[in-house]
Amino acid sequence: MDSISIQVNGRGYSRRAEPRMHLGDFLRDELRLTGTHLGCEHGVCGACTVLVNGQPTRSCITFAVACEGQEVTTIEGYDDDAVMQRLRPAFTRHHALQCGFCTPGMLTTARDIVLRVPHADEARVRLELSGNLCRCTGYQGIVDAILDVLQQQRDTPDTQVENLRKALSLPRTIAVDRLTSPNQAQLPARSPAKPPAADPVASAEMAEVDPVAMAKAKAKGNAIEVHFDVPYPADQVWEFMGDLPAVASCLPGATIDSHEGERVKGTIAIKFGPMSAAFAGAARLERDDVARRAVLRGAGQDSLSKSRTQGDIIYRLEALSAGSTRVHVDMIYALQGPLAQFSRSGLVKDFVRRMVADFGKQITRRLGGHTGASSEPQPTVSVAGMMWSVLWSRIRGWFGKSPQA
Repeated sequence: MDSISIQVNGRGYSRRAEPRMHLGDFLRDELRLTGTHLGCEHGVCGACTVLVNGQPTRSCITFAVACEGQEVTTIEGYDDDAVMQRLRPAFTRHHALQCGFCTPGMLTTARDIVLRVPHADEARVRLELSGNLCRCTGYQGIVDAILDVLQQQRDTPDTQVENLRKALSLPRTIAVDRLTSPNQAQLPARSPAKPPAADPVASAEMAEVDPVAMAKAKAKGNAIEVHFDVPYPADQVWEFMGDLPAVASCLPGATIDSHEGERVKGTIAIKFGPMSAAFAGAARLERDDVARRAVLRGAGQDSLSKSRTQGDIIYRLEALSAGSTRVHVDMIYALQGPLAQFSRSGLVKDFVRRMVADFGKQITRRLGGHTGASSEPQPTVSVAGMMWSVLWSRIRGWFGKSPQA
């Protein structure tokens, strides 16, 4: 049992918790905050969504001990929230409540949409809500309620809502006051051996690829084969692919913290609806210049969920013509921890294929002389666009039409 201190709905708590206890159970069983509902407990349905440091988070796939020193907001903690003061009556007015089981998670995600996407139309609202499932199939009322609040904010802006929008992008420091009640005073001091919440460089130091885990991952089918074509000679492409910082700049969501020879440390951030992760880790590149084949071996860990990933990315070049090259990419990956419970492997593979396709487009732009101005933002993982593209391709496949490239 670990002792953790956490701030929930503006109040500090210190409790003991098993390392395997997830945040949803901690909130319900230890703090009696039963407004957080648990549905699938696989991170899929979104019923358990709460805010961790202001960000929507699946409480069923987040360890409670990973929230040490952080601020959590549940559905019980919005009494004075300006956005909720508009969302709640709107949900009632548009008959969006249905049976109510999904409502806490829906309201949390709706609040995030109102703050983060102020000009969202119906299609965007539906896309943003796609990570929350309503088994009453009553999405129309929920969508109408969110659009209603967005319109209200445009017609009669609320200063508090605008301030929340501004604050959403600011860095935050959370100070947790430990309780001093007799019961809490009996708790032992927190173990100094507990790792810090987030330190990309420290996480990168421990990143190593386990060959046994990779063999198991390959046996389980956690492998993806994909390719993309680049309209440049193979020699030119091969030279570019050896420049790790340049290659990383083409990968959406990737940042490099340090680079030395064939080794690189950095972070890759993804956001999948209300699920987000930032894997900090290290990678090593092994190149065969004669065969124009390379292996990038890497491993990393998400600081919040403590999920770990490792994998090999093997790429080789095939000269299609004097001025055209095909880049074959074979990926083998293993994922452990809470995020591994998001068991939608087909969707994940489609998502990765789209990422690789975007990666190929970025390489083509860079080889074409587009260096990118310093003010130009790093390409990000456009999950919304990618998800829509993936789903549209699948719909076309169901009706016998070839998926679009």
